[in-house]
Amino acid sequence: MAIKMDNRLQEPLQVKENGELRYEIHFLNTFSGLADELQKLGYPADVKACIVADSNTAPLYADAVKEELEKAFGKAVVFLLPAGEPSKTLEHIEDLYEFLIQEHFERRDFLVALGGGVVGDMTGFAAATYLRGIDFIQVPTTLLAMVDSSIGGKTGVDFRGHKNMVGAFYMPKLVYMDLSTLKTLPQRELSCGMAEVIKYGYTFDAPFLSILKGSPDKVFSYDLPFLAQMIYRCCNYKRTVVEEDPREKGRRALLNFGHTIGHAVEKLKKFTLLHGECVSIGMAAAIYLSMKKGYLAESDLDGCRELASLYHLPTEVQADGFNAEDVLKTLKSDKKMSAGKVRFILLKKAGEGFIDHSLSDEELLDAIHSVLKE
Repeated sequence: MAIKMDNRLQEPLQVKENGELRYEIHFLNTFSGLADELQKLGYPADVKACIVADSNTAPLYADAVKEELEKAFGKAVVFLLPAGEPSKTLEHIEDLYEFLIQEHFERRDFLVALGGGVVGDMTGFAAATYLRGIDFIQVPTTLLAMVDSSIGGKTGVDFRGHKNMVGAFYMPKLVYMDLSTLKTLPQRELSCGMAEVIKYGYTFDAPFLSILKGSPDKVFSYDLPFLAQMIYRCCNYKRTVVEEDPREKGRRALLNFGHTIGHAVEKLKKFTLLHGECVSIGMAAAIYLSMKKGYLAESDLDGCRELASLYHLPTEVQADGFNAEDVLKTLKSDKKMSAGKVRFILLKKAGEGFIDHSLSDEELLDAIHSVLKE
């Protein structure tokens, strides 16, 4: 069934590689039309689809997506994951492999990642590795997944507590967003996604920060026209960066603003804080470091803390059984290290991020202490 124009909240974005179209990003307020978009990609009627969803998302949307897919294709099945970061393991990937084998999935079939960042990362990794690669599509249902993790082809799992240490770059065939799913998102999860939204303002687009400062009411009232514009803006930045640097050999690393210290905190807090909350803490530390290096003023740090507060995001973390040295040691085991140096994203000014390889342990510890309540 063709998508009605009034169901489109924004025009699709095209993600290209070497000038060739790789996939499109669609922004709608319905799942109706998902099968139509897949048919446009050339999938025949007798292919099978496996919808991967977690225990939070599946009860809300799995039936609707399954029904939509079965309008056009032979069979759609659902694989259920436990919700949350602790399920992002190779053991659960093995369970998915076994399910696909039992359901006789072939290379011509495809997977559907229905949910947030954990589901998207895991589904993409399974697709990249099952039968040496089958297709998958992203159907993100959280703000964080919509503005960040569903785009760009980063897939993976955590390994023995190390964040996203095992994975692959593997592009989806389609990103299809039904923004009305955000209305069922708890406020804490919405805030979590806003950390990634704020990241784009600090690294690429200072005027965007001013818009966000005046918009908490629109975000928390689930104002779909505003959210659609905001999400489109973020996706367009990520699309541009991914096209330029698909394998993160250079500029794409700017998208990790706030993530270096954030990932370390996330691990040491044993994933009791959400990813976006840790990114918010990491951004505050990065802005503190940028201030100490002479690029930003103290007022910029105050502004960061104020903006985070408007979206109910933390800029400090309570140290429970760890200290600043533990954070430093943990971040040095992160995959973002380069030639033994910490690859850290700083700001020359709001809206202009850059990659720094020169930070000393003393400078990093100072930044960690600035966000750590011991």
